[in-house]
Amino acid sequence: MTAVWRILLRRVALLVPLLLGIVLFVFVVMRFSDADPASAFFQGANPTPRQLHDFRERNGLLDPLPVRYVHFVGDLLHGDLGTSALTRAPVAEQVATALPLTMQLTFLGLAIAVVLALAGGVTAAVHRDRLPDQAVRVLSLVGVAAPGFWLALLMIQYLAVDRGWFPTGGYVNPADSVTGWLRTLALPAFALSLPVAAQLTRIVRTSVVEELDKDYVRTAIGNGLPPRVVVGRNVLRNALVNPLTVLGLRVGYLLGGAVVIETIFSLPGMGKLMIDAVQNGDPAVVQGVVLTTATGFVVVNLVIDILYLLVNPRLRAG
Repeated sequence: MTAVWRILLRRVALLVPLLLGIVLFVFVVMRFSDADPASAFFQGANPTPRQLHDFRERNGLLDPLPVRYVHFVGDLLHGDLGTSALTRAPVAEQVATALPLTMQLTFLGLAIAVVLALAGGVTAAVHRDRLPDQAVRVLSLVGVAAPGFWLALLMIQYLAVDRGWFPTGGYVNPADSVTGWLRTLALPAFALSLPVAAQLTRIVRTSVVEELDKDYVRTAIGNGLPPRVVVGRNVLRNALVNPLTVLGLRVGYLLGGAVVIETIFSLPGMGKLMIDAVQNGDPAVVQGVVLTTATGFVVVNLVIDILYLLVNPRLRAG
């Protein structure tokens, strides 16, 4: 078995205890929170203590924590995330409705961040210590310092309200209108991606500069190969190893930032679903959203690990 397959199987094997640890952590945290499913179920009414007790007994809320955890894991294995105490609807259905939008926003923001980082980082490295390099470094520094929600508010004010180029909020399904979908997600995706793009730009620049200083690059250029061919065919591929490891962690930022961005732009995704659940005191929905987001983050990092193995020639060589 090659080194790549051994490492890949090891990564996949680690998923099981990692996911069980996430489930245990979320379960314990939610059980010690102030949110009460019984109070959420009778929201707007005046239940008697007997009614509250009967509800907790019917739903196993009075069982010992170990028993409740076993039942909880068993339900998860069957795809059951619980039932919303407020809407009486299965949490899995609400998550399935909101998840596609969050995935669209996250991966669109990720694509924008990668394109901007590659363009800016490579440009800065090739023109090291010259005007393009200085400009990219200043812009990336500003991007790192600027929070996503502040950028979102600026974009709404200047690009949506003042000029009317984009809507201030809402969502259009791509099945109804691709143009409308792009217009509704353009500002949220850019606001979400710019801080990540700024961080990745600095890392890409550093990695490309290190590769450009190696002997094989000088030898290839000295033998007559055009610099753009050397950079595109050899330097960039070798320089992507370090940015890929950081990219997996940045996906977590994108998923977390989507909570704020979706709320600002009134997008009916996972972020807005969780904010509404927190405000309404619906712990089952909060728990379902957190578990789904954490699982998505783990899976995306596994994909990043696979890409890392593919672009790293030393691992492929064993």
